[in-house]
Amino acid sequence: MPIQRCNQCGHTGEVLDILPGTQASCPSCQADAPVYDTTFFVRRLLQQYGVLNKEVKRLRALQPEVAEAPAASAVGSELAGLDLHNTSALAAAEQHAPIVAWFHQRGIQARPVPESVETSGFFDEIAVEIGDNYALLGEVVSKIRWGQRKDVPNFSLKLGDYSQKDAQVINAFCKRLYEHTFLAKYFYQKPEKIVRVTLQQAAPVRDFFGGEWVEWYVLMKALTLLKDGRHNAACARNLDIVFDNDDLHELDVFMLVDGNKPVVVECKSGEFRQDIEKYLKLRRRINVDRSQFIIFSPDLSEEQAVALSNMYELTFANRERLDSHLRGLLR
Repeated sequence: MPIQRCNQCGHTGEVLDILPGTQASCPSCQADAPVYDTTFFVRRLLQQYGVLNKEVKRLRALQPEVAEAPAASAVGSELAGLDLHNTSALAAAEQHAPIVAWFHQRGIQARPVPESVETSGFFDEIAVEIGDNYALLGEVVSKIRWGQRKDVPNFSLKLGDYSQKDAQVINAFCKRLYEHTFLAKYFYQKPEKIVRVTLQQAAPVRDFFGGEWVEWYVLMKALTLLKDGRHNAACARNLDIVFDNDDLHELDVFMLVDGNKPVVVECKSGEFRQDIEKYLKLRRRINVDRSQFIIFSPDLSEEQAVALSNMYELTFANRERLDSHLRGLLR
């Protein structure tokens, strides 16, 4: 039976007749909350427990030195030597240690999820391809997401409706999705110029197209800028933080740059207006500057991003503004 976990009020419980990888109203606070496959949820919970247990033991051994934690991890200082799209180094406990220590100094418990920054798979590469070509490939992602929500496993794309160049890009992208197991089946009817696909039902792929691709895109774009700028950095994705009153929040992407500059990016692939107040409160509780707490949505127009940034004590960004804003923060 699927499990629902509300990130806003902490309610956890089994649900009926709701597909894993979708969102449903929390029975406690009515906020949209993700529904997980039971096996995936338990596996992730055990992984988090294992990482946290190891980190607690390590911090206890170094308790007198916590206040003087190193400014950056060894992994962070060696970004220049990593193949960012094919490394397990970012998932190491040492890579997350500065982040855990930074929150600890503020009375906040941080619980990293190591596999969320493991880039030896294909999630990161496909996410960057989608983000860099979002105006075109976003249509394919929307079809996949619609099929997941409506439990419609097959769809087709009429490439004749596109320019020859765009049709080639879409066909190549769908073929790559199939080769990397993001699609269960792929077939191109060349005479009719029609691509036919069957969706992959595995939970990690459903979660990816359900919105996690945006997090991967932001993470990889930020790491590339950090590497090019020769910055030290520690990074985390899906980072759970627990305040002293047991309030639990998940940060989509968190980076600690050069040991002293926190950057939070909350990633949205759909509606986010109802969450603005929550993020305003969270930014104040973490105590980071508004320029370092970013709400990213690939669907925001330039006008919307500017207007919302002026209205609220947060920074709103689309793809173009994200790149320029991060470059400004890393000067």
